[in-house]
Amino acid sequence: MYTMIIKVDDNIILELLDEHHATATFALINANRLYLREWLPWVDNMRTIEIFENYIRKTKKEKEEGTDFGFVILYNGIIAGRIGLHYINHQNKSGAVGYWLGENFAGKGIVTKACKAIIDFGFNQLNLDRIEIKCATGNYKSKAVAERLGFTQEGILPQAEFVNDKILDLYIYAINKNEWTNKPV
Repeated sequence: MYTMIIKVDDNIILELLDEHHATATFALINANRLYLREWLPWVDNMRTIEIFENYIRKTKKEKEEGTDFGFVILYNGIIAGRIGLHYINHQNKSGAVGYWLGENFAGKGIVTKACKAIIDFGFNQLNLDRIEIKCATGNYKSKAVAERLGFTQEGILPQAEFVNDKILDLYIYAINKNEWTNKPV
């Protein structure tokens, strides 16, 4: 059994995404569509609460299969965004972190702290050995998160993601369990 709630600090809690999060999370997406769609390919497809509820059912199935662990980020009790470990490959002991926040929650260190907690979860509870972060080469905020966390930029994936009618190049960052465990504080 995996942790359903991760307490990051006194203000930030991660909860596994569930049906009771649907209304508030979908409202956050709706309120931040223009902000989120700059870097996220799924925003335009998330048009109704029913579509989002279907997405939640899909993520719960993937959690049961052990291939995806999606959490809502609660900041002072309010849903601020989402974070997860995705594309988990148990054979290769690898996964990828993905995250987003509503615009009003940006710049408070929430994503960096939530990433630290989800990476610890991946290495310590899921027994992963490699975790990646991919972000568009123009997404300087996401690039800064990966670098703050001590990830190594391994390269650029040319024309790797279609977002908002544009094909974007992605940085690929990674860290392994040994690097994470032994990094300077």
